[in-house]
Formats: sequence, C-alpha cells, structure tokens
Amino acid sequence: MQGRRSNHCLFVPACRSAFASSAMTPRERILNAFLGRPVDRVPFGLSFGWNAWGETFDRWKRETGNPDLDVHRALDFDPGFAQPQVHYGAWPHFQAQVLAEDEHFIISRDFRGITMKNRRDGSSMPDFMDYPVKSGNDWERYKAQRLDPHQPGRIAEDLRAFKEHARDRAVQVGVFPWGIFGTVRDLLGAEELLIAFYDMPEVVQDMMNHLTTLWLHLYEQVANVVQIDHIHIWEDMSGRNGSLISPAMVEQFMMPCYDRIVEFARECGAQLVSVDTDGDCSQLLPIMTGHGINMFLPFEVAAGNDVVQYRRRYPNLAILGGLDKRALAKGKDAIDIEVNRCREMIRLGRYIPSWDHLIPPDVSWDNYKYAAEKIRDACRGQ
Repeated sequence: MQGRRSNHCLFVPACRSAFASSAMTPRERILNAFLGRPVDRVPFGLSFGWNAWGETFDRWKRETGNPDLDVHRALDFDPGFAQPQVHYGAWPHFQAQVLAEDEHFIISRDFRGITMKNRRDGSSMPDFMDYPVKSGNDWERYKAQRLDPHQPGRIAEDLRAFKEHARDRAVQVGVFPWGIFGTVRDLLGAEELLIAFYDMPEVVQDMMNHLTTLWLHLYEQVANVVQIDHIHIWEDMSGRNGSLISPAMVEQFMMPCYDRIVEFARECGAQLVSVDTDGDCSQLLPIMTGHGINMFLPFEVAAGNDVVQYRRRYPNLAILGGLDKRALAKGKDAIDIEVNRCREMIRLGRYIPSWDHLIPPDVSWDNYKYAAEKIRDACRGQ
C-alpha cells in the first residue's frame, strides 16, 4: 500500500521533558511531548478533558456575558489531533428518531440503532434502553446491512484536501465511541455482553474480529493518502473496582484484535496507539502495554488512579489526563494541588495535562479560567 513505512518503532527511549530551542509545528509538539523528546513547550488544552457538558457551557456564557464564548480561543488552546471524517460504525446510518419526549427527557434511537433516554439540557450521560443486537442472527443481519467495510461513502471527505488542511498537525484515526470492547458493549448492552462472553462467545469474538477488520480497512485508506500518527481505541471498560472482565478474558477475546491494530501501526509509521477507559485501569495497563499500547487516558482520579505512580511504573507510557475535575468546583486551593501534580508530571515527561473527564456544571468560569491559566503557564515552562 502506498504511504506505508516500516522504519518507525512505536516505542522510543524514555527521557524526561526538555525544552527545545526552536518553535515547533503542532504535530511535532504533540508527538515529541508524548514520546519523551524535547519540546518548545508542552501542548495545552488537548483532549476531551478540557471540554464540558452543554449545561456547563451555558453557565459560562452567562457568567462571561458572552453568548458566543469560544473557550479554545479565549484560553489560547493548542490545536489537537486532526481527524478525517470516517464512518467507523453503522453505515448507512439508522434513521435517527425521537420516540417519546416530555419537558425534561427525550427518548430516541440514534444512528447506531441504540435507543436511549437523554436529559433535554444534555447535562448527564444517556440512559441506554434497548440495543440492536440480541442474538447471533441479529448480529449477522447488522454485520451484513451496516458494517460492510467496502460500503461506498465510509470515507466522508476528500482525503487529499484533508491532508492539505492537516499539514502541520498530528493525524488521528479511531475516535469515540469505537473500541473492541466498547463498541460490542454498545451493540449488545453492558449486562448482555458480560453474559454473552459465556452464552455465545463465538458471536462476541466474531463481533470483535469483524469490527477490527472494518477499522483496519478504513485506516489503510487514510494511510494511503496521509501519514497517520495516532490510532485511538475507545473502551470505557473499567469501573471503580477494575476491569469489567477478567484479565484472562481480555487476553483471549481482545488482545488478538489489538495485535492486529498495533501491527498496522508499525507498518504505517503511527507512533502512538492509545486506549481510553474510565475507572480503575490498573488491571488493563500491564496487559495492553504488553501488546503494544503506548498511550493511555484519562486516569480518573475518583477511581483511585494516580498518574505520578503510573508514570514511575510505566516510564515509556504516554499519559493524557489524571487531573481531578472535582477540584475545579472546590476552589483555588484544590485547583493548586492539581496544578502541582501537573507540573510534576510535565517534569517526569511523556505527559500532556488534561482533566480526567468532561467538566460538570458545578464549575464556575472563574475557577476554570484560573486553572487553565495556571496549567498553561506550566506547559510553557513558567
């Protein structure tokens, strides 16, 4: 395939953060920061952890008196990863439908065929009510009708135009909500998937294998035109007590798919392969890093994750997140503790600061701005 290179290794020798003497492109800055190379400054404002619930944005617009508030511009965020428009899931989409509604809630079916209940103000996670796959036959129909890798239109933009637009930015494929565990859970339901590992393991394995084949086909089309720097896998497969499935099941069901993705990354020269999971990720990290994952996020503090300890345990791991979003509502003293944690992680290297989840509506604009300015200074060595 055109554009592939095999002379890049996913891992480079560890080194502590150092500051380069000349200005860098956003791509160089992100890759160097995560890979432990010198940077002119650490990227600031990267990832969903700097974003907020819709109700939070509404609060900030009221508090600033600016109905057109652009947080990225107001706080001078750096550009993040450039992502081509790709249909990684159901294609053609299911027709989105509102099934019922009242003054507080909307029940709807989304483009994946999932029925969910959402608050009108968008201030909470959805309540998932029904799923498109309930049996092996349902899966065969869904796979044939919605998950054909060769279905025209899956690449939703001109990749050559995207390449020009993303010239100085790091390129990412794979986005929320697509992952080996995460997507299968979304198609079956969480409890249903956990039972399916025992009742219909062949179906679960086929779902994971087929999704991996689909994504690799799409990644290859992108890599034929533009250099991929980062492959992202969204899982959200942990709770406060650890992984939702045993380490043995992670190895058996998921890691063959991870091995295929990591091998593709090596072939195309993508230097980062990341996993996003909430909750306590301590059981997953040794398994996944052993299979070539070299970046993790968001290290939810409420679940007991301490990024400084993880840094010492995994010196080659690129880390994004690990700052406790709850501190933002508590005030400047609590925020300063997180800023000090951020500075320590920047010193240790291979780290870009981010809050450990979306910002909730109990956070004032003044607190958020105070924290952002302190962390921006830390990223710039001030």
